[in-house]
Amino acid sequence: MSNLENRIIVGSVEWLALPSLGIPKTKVRVDSGAKTSSLHAFNIRAFKRGNVAWVSYEVHPLQNNRKVIVRCENEVVDRRSIKSSSGTSEKRYIIRTTIMLSDRSWEIEISLTNRDSMGYRMLLGREAMQDRILVDPSASYLCGELSKDAANNLYEHVSDDVGGLNIGLLASNPDLYSNQRLIEAGEERGHRIRFYNIKQCYMKLDADNPQIHYRGGRILNELDAVIPRIKPSINFYGCGLIRHFESIGVHSLNSAQSITGAQDKLYSLQVLLQNGLDIPVSGFANSPIDTGDLIDMVDGAPLIVKLLQGTQGRGVVLAETRKAAESVINAFKSIQANLLVQEFIKEADGADLRLFVIDGKVVASMQRKAAKGEFRANVHRGGSVSIAKITSAERRMAIKATKVLGLKVAGVDIIRSEKGPLLLEVNSSPGLEGIEEATGKDLAGSMIASVEKMLGWVRPAST
Repeated sequence: MSNLENRIIVGSVEWLALPSLGIPKTKVRVDSGAKTSSLHAFNIRAFKRGNVAWVSYEVHPLQNNRKVIVRCENEVVDRRSIKSSSGTSEKRYIIRTTIMLSDRSWEIEISLTNRDSMGYRMLLGREAMQDRILVDPSASYLCGELSKDAANNLYEHVSDDVGGLNIGLLASNPDLYSNQRLIEAGEERGHRIRFYNIKQCYMKLDADNPQIHYRGGRILNELDAVIPRIKPSINFYGCGLIRHFESIGVHSLNSAQSITGAQDKLYSLQVLLQNGLDIPVSGFANSPIDTGDLIDMVDGAPLIVKLLQGTQGRGVVLAETRKAAESVINAFKSIQANLLVQEFIKEADGADLRLFVIDGKVVASMQRKAAKGEFRANVHRGGSVSIAKITSAERRMAIKATKVLGLKVAGVDIIRSEKGPLLLEVNSSPGLEGIEEATGKDLAGSMIASVEKMLGWVRPAST
C-alpha cells in the first residue's frame, strides 16, 4: 500500500517538463496502451560525435504553435521499429532524457517522430509510468493546468529565426489541405512561405528589368523558390508564369517544361512509351467517324474514356458495352473535346496505386480502392485508401516515369494487371491529404526539404 501511496496520480492529459532539452513545459497525452513514450520532432538528423551516434532535431513544444522551436541534440541509445496508433511501423531514434512531473523527476526513453498530425506534442507510454504513476483516465491536469498565455511566456526567450528561404506557393485555393500543409511545413522548417494566387500574378516582360507582380503591385522577384500547384484549367498561364520566374533566377520545384509535359496526357503517354514504360492499350481520336475502329483498338468494351484535361477522376467514364462506349465517345466529341480511350483492366478490381516520388525516390505509396459503383479508385468520390506494399518493378517504373518527364515531385499512378504493372499517368501536383493520412508520412516536409536541397540551403547548426 505504501508503494501505491508514493505514486503520482495523473489524468489523461498533463503538463510536464523536459529540462535537459530546454523544454520547460509541454502538454502530454498519457497513454498506457503505448509501450514507449514519443516526442514530436522534425528535421531529425543523425551524426557522429567521436565514435558515438548522436541525433539533432527540433521540437514545437506547444500545440498549434509553429513559431516556437526548440533545437536539441542527444546521444542515440537505440533505433527501433515502432508501430503507431494507425498501424504503420516506423524506425525511430531512441533517446534518454529526464522528465519532470509534479515535483518529481526521472529518466525515461523517448522515441523521436513527427507527431504534427497527432495534436499532442508528446505521448507518455507505460514504460515511463512503471512503478511511478497511476492514471485516472476520466480526469485531466491533476498535476496542474497551464494557460495558453502562461505557456507562451515560458518560451519568450526562444528565437525561431534561422535565416530561412523566401518561398512562394503558386496555386488557386489557399484552403486546400495540400496547400495548408506546405505552408505549415515551410514555416516549421524556418522559412518564410507565402501563398500567391496564380491568376493574381502578372508579368513585366522587359530585357533590362523583367518583373513579376502580385495584386496591389507587390514585386515577387526576391523569392528564392516557388512551389507550383497548377490546375490543368490554368496550365497555359501558370506555366508561362513559372517560365518567367525561372528566367529571372527564381527556382521552381517542378519546372514549367516538366509540368506542361505531364499535364498533356497524350504527350506524356507517348514519352513514357518511347522510354520503355508499359501503359494500358490506348487510342486517341478527334473525328466521330472512326468511333467503331477506335473501340476495336482497345479490344472493345468494357473500356475507359478519358478527357485529356480531366482531374481527380472527373472526365473519366467506364463504358461497359459497345453501345455505351459509342454514345460516350460521340458525346465528348460533340463538344470538340480531345479524348483517350483505354483498355479496361478487369483484374485490378477497381484499385490502383499512387506512388509519391521526390528527388528520384519513392517516399510513400498507397492503394486506392474504388467505392461500390465506381470503376477505379477515387478518394474524391467515396473511395478508400490504405498503405501499399509495392514491388521493385513498380518502384522502378515510378522513378523512371518521373525522371523521363523531368519532374522532381510527382504522383505516379499504376495499375496491376496480369501482364504486370501498367502506368496510368503522372501527376505534377499530387495531392497530399489521402497519402499523408494513409501512410502517416510528412510529405509536405519532404517537399520543402527538396527545395532546400535544390538551393543548397543548410540549416544553421544548433547552439
